[in-house]
Amino acid sequence: MITTEVEARNWIATLPQWNETARERLDTLIALLREENTRQNLVAVASLDHVWQRHIADSAQLLPYVPRETPGTWLDLGTGAGFPGLVIAALCPEREVVMVESRARRIDWLERARAALGLDRARIEGARLELVESFPAAVISARAFAPLVKLVPLSARFSTSDTIWLLPKGQSARDELASLRGWQHLFHVEQSLTDPDAGVIVGTLKRKAGKRT
Repeated sequence: MITTEVEARNWIATLPQWNETARERLDTLIALLREENTRQNLVAVASLDHVWQRHIADSAQLLPYVPRETPGTWLDLGTGAGFPGLVIAALCPEREVVMVESRARRIDWLERARAALGLDRARIEGARLELVESFPAAVISARAFAPLVKLVPLSARFSTSDTIWLLPKGQSARDELASLRGWQHLFHVEQSLTDPDAGVIVGTLKRKAGKRT
């Protein structure tokens, strides 16, 4: 379990995606986040004292669930302040990362951060998810975007039988998974590395129950 800023930095440094350029990008992201948070409430002010644990490592912990050779687009729903989307893009600049966010000030922040970090393969879809054109995603992530029973119907059109879903859910992970009905899936809950009370829903979605392939 990652419980301190030092442990968070040390853990991230063990990732195969880690290098000096990644470190510089994440340092820049944190500096930009601190500055922007004085203008708009991107994250809780208290969390900035534990930014590596609460936001950077909490986002990066999703990476080990995706084999590095897995091609395709990473779709991050309701990106908000950029977590996990900007962290994933900073650590995997060669991968296309699409971040969906509908709030105008957040869209502006994401665009400025993306440009400052030089993330040419990342893009922001500044619209409600319902208005984003469908495409097959290799990975779908969402952090505090919507309850699972709403999230799956909204985003299933981006999923194939091979799409990896990675959904940090806090304390509600097991309850939300138990409440999901009408879908054939291989979801399970993994323990969060950054919060002893939190879980991450991981797995694949096969199809809506009763629907023939």
